[in-house]
Amino acid sequence: MDYEVFSFRNAEIVLAGEKFKKEYAEIIDAIQAVDEAAIIDAFKKQDRKAKSISEVVNKLLKDQFVKRSWRAESAIFQDADYEKDSVWRLDFAKGKISIEVAFNHGEAVAWNLLKPVLASEYNHVKKAVQTEIGVIICATKEMKDAGGFDSAVADFDKYKSYLVPLQSYLTAPLLLIGLKKPKSFSIQHKKTDGKVLGSILLK
Repeated sequence: MDYEVFSFRNAEIVLAGEKFKKEYAEIIDAIQAVDEAAIIDAFKKQDRKAKSISEVVNKLLKDQFVKRSWRAESAIFQDADYEKDSVWRLDFAKGKISIEVAFNHGEAVAWNLLKPVLASEYNHVKKAVQTEIGVIICATKEMKDAGGFDSAVADFDKYKSYLVPLQSYLTAPLLLIGLKKPKSFSIQHKKTDGKVLGSILLK
């Protein structure tokens, strides 16, 4: 997949440094390994008919990150009161980098930005992971439109807009990666039995 980036607190410069460059290369490689043919094939084969490609892209990204030995559903805290609750989990972590794949609705933006910061800051609750930098993977507006995403899903620009008012609280470097629209297809919506479902429309 193609993408664009936005760097907060010099995240891109930090990730390009010697300490992080191997894992950063894996992140970019994982994203680029999810090609459009794989998305189309997975969308057509999924058991549950869907409106958008969000679940398929999420799963394909997970496969790619796990293949590269990133820990999926990594707990932030080791305390028994928190470690089993998915609210306190990162999508992926490896070394000193935490990742959130964020195709959630707009109300989750602040929390998705804050979780990598919690993972990167010391806390009075015992930590299960201690990272230093976060990466947020989300959809650009063009990806939302072409991929059939719900209009309430927060896009790349929405995430960027939250960085200014939350700047004092987001103390760790964060890199936003916005996934661009597919070039070979789009999702067409049709209403079937009262439900809006998506189908592949090849270009």
